[in-house]
Amino acid sequence: MSLVELRHVSKSYGEGAGAVHALRDVSVSFDAGALVAIMGPSGSGKSTLLTIAGSLEEPTSGEVLVDGVCVSEMSRDAKARLRRRSIGYVFQDYNLLPGLTAVENVALPLELDGVPRKRARSAAMEALEALGVSGRAACFPDELSGGERQRVSIARAVVGDRRVLLTDEPTGALDSANGEAVMGLIRGACRRGVAGVMVTHDRQLASWADDVVLLRDGRIVGPTPPDAPPAPERAR
Repeated sequence: MSLVELRHVSKSYGEGAGAVHALRDVSVSFDAGALVAIMGPSGSGKSTLLTIAGSLEEPTSGEVLVDGVCVSEMSRDAKARLRRRSIGYVFQDYNLLPGLTAVENVALPLELDGVPRKRARSAAMEALEALGVSGRAACFPDELSGGERQRVSIARAVVGDRRVLLTDEPTGALDSANGEAVMGLIRGACRRGVAGVMVTHDRQLASWADDVVLLRDGRIVGPTPPDAPPAPERAR
């Protein structure tokens, strides 16, 4: 079942001869229970595809459907609820709130959605524990290393009952052991029925995915198998 579908989506920035065409007539769907890697050279439109799929950005043309509902027809409040309740994001710059501790950052989406504070904090601690950073729960973002901030960001994305997980280079600041832990957590989310989308340059990382979509110059040019050994079967 497709949880996110892009239909003939194009995205341009600017107008006239100076316009930049980030996406050109892209149609792709992301299914429950599957992890899809989006690959391509720099400037191919990977990150733009991710932000449009997550309703953070509007396409210039085309439609985006989440759970069968056209996002462009939603009110601003409905879009905010969709992002808060159903979509988890992992950004390259982490987007952690500097005035909140690690556990508070992870628990915040749940608390905003009405989950009692104690239960939200408990769920947040479980997610931090799974990523090996529960011992840093009381630290503020500027007290964390880049790798720790990345793992806190991932914990925030997977906590709760999210149905879609959008990640941009999710292991970029991590060593191999922590990177494997992160990918194991993402695969575990997909086993629970989450639709996972992962932007990456790394063919080894893409080997964790069920499918790979290749972008070039804003267009999908086809699936491509990553030239890397498969991820360890124990982590799938």
